[in-house]
Amino acid sequence: MKSKTKQTVNDELTLAISPEKVCFIIIKAREFDAKDETTEPDPGSNPSDDRDISVEELTSLINSLSEDEQIDLVALVWLGRDDYSAGDWSTVRDEAARAHNNRTAEYLIGDPLVADFLEEGLSKLGYSCEEFEIERL
Repeated sequence: MKSKTKQTVNDELTLAISPEKVCFIIIKAREFDAKDETTEPDPGSNPSDDRDISVEELTSLINSLSEDEQIDLVALVWLGRDDYSAGDWSTVRDEAARAHNNRTAEYLIGDPLVADFLEEGLSKLGYSCEEFEIERL
């Protein structure tokens, strides 16, 4: 059961991006971060090429989102890194909208903790990726 605070926050906001899309981006970001030579000692391909493909896939995914969805992603990252509280959602989203440009994907992918921040931001708003992750197994 959701706490009263989280329920109130959810009643007052509507995400432009579905929590499922955010969860998918979190999973893709973690796959991108997890690829290294230690976990794949002989993958049969060039690791640097694999990394480039992962970056391109994640970049394309983020770039394919609407402007409002990209703004929500940035706002969720800022919320997740404890720059704001859940009650500040409308303020953080407004700030993300003012800062929006055509480099959202590069900005997000450039942060090595983007998956953690997105997940924490969703959590502060009362959402979880747990069911989404279970469905993907």
